[in-house]
Amino acid sequence: MILNLFYQEPDPDRWLPLDRYPRRAIRRIVRGKRLPGGQMMVFINLVKGLDKLGVPYRVNDFRYARGHPEELACIVGKPHVLFERRWENPVLFGASIFSHPLACPDLLERYPVKRVLVPGEWMRDMCEPYYGDAVKAWPVGVDTDFWAPSGQDKDIDCLVYDKILWHEETRREQLLNPLVRHLQKLRLNIAVVRRGFYKPEDYQSLLGRSKCMVFLCEHETQGLAYQEALASGIPVFAWDREGVWEDPDYYPDRVEYSPVSSVPYWSDACGMKFRDLEEGIEKWGRFWERVNSLGESDKFEPRDFILSNLTLEKAASAYLSHVHDVVDSF
Repeated sequence: MILNLFYQEPDPDRWLPLDRYPRRAIRRIVRGKRLPGGQMMVFINLVKGLDKLGVPYRVNDFRYARGHPEELACIVGKPHVLFERRWENPVLFGASIFSHPLACPDLLERYPVKRVLVPGEWMRDMCEPYYGDAVKAWPVGVDTDFWAPSGQDKDIDCLVYDKILWHEETRREQLLNPLVRHLQKLRLNIAVVRRGFYKPEDYQSLLGRSKCMVFLCEHETQGLAYQEALASGIPVFAWDREGVWEDPDYYPDRVEYSPVSSVPYWSDACGMKFRDLEEGIEKWGRFWERVNSLGESDKFEPRDFILSNLTLEKAASAYLSHVHDVVDSF
């Protein structure tokens, strides 16, 4: 079958009818080419995986879908693609959806959605009370051709990835800054990269120069950034506090869900995790010793984890399994 794929970024008119077009042109001139965010990367990497498997597809062919309402519509995202059109096709929805089912608790009743995909297991568990067995976890794959060991000289001992989402100033003062100071006291060469302030090729270059990475984020539904590091052969020292989901649009007044994870796809081959600053300082020595270990039994094998679980081909094959399950159900 030829897949009917749909993905669009929202770009509504703001002040005047059709003003989105001149605003888009001006934004391109001022800011340059728009860099894809995490949700767009889900679509991009899915398409790359389908290409590798030789699976044919159409992209955003709304006219074809209207003329063939019996065929499955694979709406990867974003939610407005589902909400702002009248769909008669059965729909496989996700994984670039909304943050919580409260955004559309009656999704399965209002729309012809047959299955909902979310990026990871803890999010699936959070959605399950609303959508039942219709919600499944599906992670997109990592481009292991682009994200690969570089062979460069490692002049950076530790790359610190700052993806602190909430209470940013407080958490940088209480976690990031003292952790960096601790590593500097150990005479390590440190570089810091912050989410949203780099181009993929810049991040790729930093990873190529780094021996390991500290990853700081409260929670990730999938976590492509740390998985790109793993694919590049970089062991990760991950802050995984396993606390509550802190999205301020929902917490604490509307939703209180726990536990979450900052590294939802993980094994001991990837590196080590710590819950707080004290545990991070206590565990760092063991982590650093294994990063520099010459013994094969002690070494981390982060790229092997990605190659075994999260390649473009494996993720696209898993997506096709969801497609076939949904098609076989109607």
